[in-house]
This record gives sequence, C-alpha cells and structure tokens, in this order.
Amino acid sequence: MSHSYIDQVHYFRIPVRDLEASAHWYRDVLGLQLLSITEDPYAIIKVNDGPFLLILVPTADETYAHFTIDNESAFSIGFTSPELTKFHKHLADHGVKVEEIQEDNGHAYFHFYDPNGNKLQVHW
Repeated sequence: MSHSYIDQVHYFRIPVRDLEASAHWYRDVLGLQLLSITEDPYAIIKVNDGPFLLILVPTADETYAHFTIDNESAFSIGFTSPELTKFHKHLADHGVKVEEIQEDNGHAYFHFYDPNGNKLQVHW
C-alpha cells in the first residue's frame, strides 16, 4: 500500500488506579495540561502544542502501558526534553522512581515511572 489513510497518532491510553491523583501528577509533576476529567470517567491530558493526547483510564486491574521483553519492562511512550539532566533532577526531587541517564551513540535518555508503575522514557 503506497498511500496511508492515517494522518497522525491522536492519543495513547494509560491505565491508572487513582484517576484524580494520576491526572494531577501528570499535570503537576510532568507539567502537562489537564484538559478535563470526564464523566466516563477519563482524564484527558494534552502534551504541549501538538495534537497528541494522553488519556488516563481508571482500572482496578494490575495492568500497565508498557510491556515486557525477556521478562524485562519495556516502555511504550517516549517523550523528548531538551533539558534532560534538569528534568531528571526535577523528577527525582519529586520522589519519582527514575533510572540513571544513559547514552547511546550521542543519544541520551532515561526511564521513569508514573505513580501507577507505568514505565516511560524521555530522551534528547
């Protein structure tokens, strides 16, 4: 197929156990915009000026937005940050579980976890 009917990714759904607390964490710690908490209920989080949204979905199930490879957690969502070191310190200062900054061929990144145990990555 040479033509794609898909324009872009619009949103990614993330399972959370406490919707309100999680929505405020994404807003207050990550600095993302909380658009609304709907009656469904879902929390709609906007990622800066782009069209991409994170939709927080409450669940009592033990499930995550990441997956495993050889029984090791692998992230599904990767963010970018031009201030990687400052962001790493900011997260650590807010008690977020963060892994060390790694470098790979001039590419720096680290992994961190939201309060629900979802593994996320940020790179620059």
